[in-house]
Amino acid sequence: MKILGNIIWLIFGGIITSIGYVISSLCLMITIIGIPFGLQTLKLAVLALWPFGSKVIDTGKSGGCLNIIMNILWLILGGLCISISHLVFGLILCVTIIGIPFGLQHFKMAGLALTPFGKTIT
Repeated sequence: MKILGNIIWLIFGGIITSIGYVISSLCLMITIIGIPFGLQTLKLAVLALWPFGSKVIDTGKSGGCLNIIMNILWLILGGLCISISHLVFGLILCVTIIGIPFGLQHFKMAGLALTPFGKTIT
């Protein structure tokens, strides 16, 4: 079932979303300061490609000073907008019964987009 969900996800926007995150990541990695933020958008790109069956796991380091500061900077510089957009798409998809599994994947992406530092995808 996960494979079918991922194939439908890819056809109806997963590839486009992932490409957008990869392009954003490459733009962020042009400067040395943007490299950590580019790596976080790459996490979002990976999750956008294959969200069904993927889990976002806290590494245990998310409470560290550096990760907290980076997550705050992430929120200020655009992470909040990314998270809100995934929340809106998730809410729109959850209107129908067929869209609920896809909406839940957007909610997973919204959680990662809110605070990506200190989290990994398995």
